[in-house]
Amino acid sequence: MTTLELPVRKLADLLRDLGDVPADRILMTPPPGTATEADLLRLVDGVDPVLCELVDGTLVEKPMGLRESLLGIFLASLLREFVVPRNLGILTGSDGTLRLWQGLVRLPDVAFISWDRLPGRRIPKEPIPELAPDLAVEVLSASNTRAEMTRKRREYFKAGVQLVWEIDPEARAVTVYTALEKFATLRESDILDGGSVLPGFTLPLSKLFGELDRHG
Repeated sequence: MTTLELPVRKLADLLRDLGDVPADRILMTPPPGTATEADLLRLVDGVDPVLCELVDGTLVEKPMGLRESLLGIFLASLLREFVVPRNLGILTGSDGTLRLWQGLVRLPDVAFISWDRLPGRRIPKEPIPELAPDLAVEVLSASNTRAEMTRKRREYFKAGVQLVWEIDPEARAVTVYTALEKFATLRESDILDGGSVLPGFTLPLSKLFGELDRHG
C-alpha cells in the first residue's frame, strides 16, 4: 500500500497564486484554503465589516481608501442616473458580493448587471448570487498588484463580463478592457463611454477626477 504525498506548499506559493498580493491582506482565520462563503458573509455583514473576496478558499481583504471610495460612489451615482430612468438593470457597490463561479466571490467597486442576466429579471434574494456583471469597475489602490488585476480580468471575462474599467486615481487614467487582450487607456482629457454595454453613456474624465480636487 502506498501513501500519496501532498506537494509541499509555502506561503510564497499562496501569494503568487493570488496575484502577489501583500501578505497583510490575507486573512488567516479561517486558515487559507478552508474559507467558505459563510465565512465571507460573517465579515462583510459583521458589526465591524471587513470587505474581502473569496479566492481559492482564502479570504483576501479588498483594499479601499477614501479617494477610491469617493470615485466609486461618484461614478455609481452617474451610472445610476443613466441606468434607472431607462430601466436597464441594477448597480452594485464595493460590498456587493458576486459569485463568478463556485469558490470564487468578487466584489467589484461598481458593477452594472442588466435585467437579462438576472433570473426572472428580478433582484436576487440570496446574499451571494451567481452572477457575472455586464460591467465591472475596479478602482485601484496602492496595494493592488499588476498580477492581481491580471487575474481578476481573466476571471471576469471567463465568467462573461463584457466590459472592465480600471480606474487609477494616482495616474488619473481609466483603462477600458473590452476583452482580455483588447484595451485602451484614457486620460483626464478624454471621454469615457459605455460602449455596447451602456450605449449612450458618456463621462468626461475631467469630471470624474475633478472630484478629487473639490474643496471647501
